[in-house]
Amino acid sequence: MHIHVLAIGKKPTGWVDAGVQNYRKRLPKHLQLEFKNLSAENRVRNMPPDKSIRIEGDRLLKAIPAGAYTIALDERGSNWRSKELAGHLENWLANHNQIAILIGGADGLAESCREQADAMWSLSALTLPHALVRVIVAEQIYRAWTLLQGHPYHRE
Repeated sequence: MHIHVLAIGKKPTGWVDAGVQNYRKRLPKHLQLEFKNLSAENRVRNMPPDKSIRIEGDRLLKAIPAGAYTIALDERGSNWRSKELAGHLENWLANHNQIAILIGGADGLAESCREQADAMWSLSALTLPHALVRVIVAEQIYRAWTLLQGHPYHRE
């Protein structure tokens, strides 16, 4: 299975790349985790934020691989415990070849992305920096995998 994390924003800094790579390399070869950076819309003076959100949303939707099960990261999404995420991952492994996880830009995720998503996932009620979200997603996918394997990484 291939998990595509599609994110609006600048190229991640070194510590983000290192954190993401740390968890990516721990996953088995048949569970590929790929991060794709999509450019944010240039904010020009007097441009309403909803216009840039809509443009960025279109970029995200165009980047989703054909037939991918799509998850929108959004504050209105479900708060999954790690064991719940493991259950979702198990389902995805059994039923889907491609997963797309959408991370919106600085002004948020377009309504069109939420509407087209098969699921919505909220990482936290807190507002998190986009760079940190990438590392959290990578770690949580790895944690879910270890739970499915009975690996001791996850401790209660």
